[in-house]
Amino acid sequence: MTFLKRDRLQRVRREAEGYLELGMPGHAIGSLQRWGKIVHSDARGSYLLGECFREMRRYREAIFPLRRSLELIPDDIHVWMALAWCYKREGHIRRAIESLEQAIEIEPGEAILHYNLACYWSLAHDSCQSLQCLANALEIDGNFRDFVHDEPDFDPMRSDPLFQNLTGMVG
Repeated sequence: MTFLKRDRLQRVRREAEGYLELGMPGHAIGSLQRWGKIVHSDARGSYLLGECFREMRRYREAIFPLRRSLELIPDDIHVWMALAWCYKREGHIRRAIESLEQAIEIEPGEAILHYNLACYWSLAHDSCQSLQCLANALEIDGNFRDFVHDEPDFDPMRSDPLFQNLTGMVG
């Protein structure tokens, strides 16, 4: 990539990040899409494009640029997490689970990954897997216990005595 293209890409990324910070993902998409091939050949640019679509709740459209970002930099757990988020909202729970499992292989000490994976296993009605992931999350960071009560993803497990014991919640 020439210096001019690299410089322009950096400016476009900063512009898109600024629009995202201001809550203007549509403007960010416009900036990124004007430089299509250059953006799609850049992991950060692809991630930003995916994030724009995700913020606009256009989850199906977010999947392609997020996957493209992972093709370029496969060990970015933030992209894996964003991809899982989109898969979940598109009803592809198994793909969401697979994405988070990939992220955990990269960064096993991140409690948020285990917590989100526990949520997705709960939605998949696999309480054993969900409880194991939730236990891992709580072992890494006990503060996640504060989120369990209000998390609708755990609704399928609320009456499970093991869930209640782990979380300190009474059914």
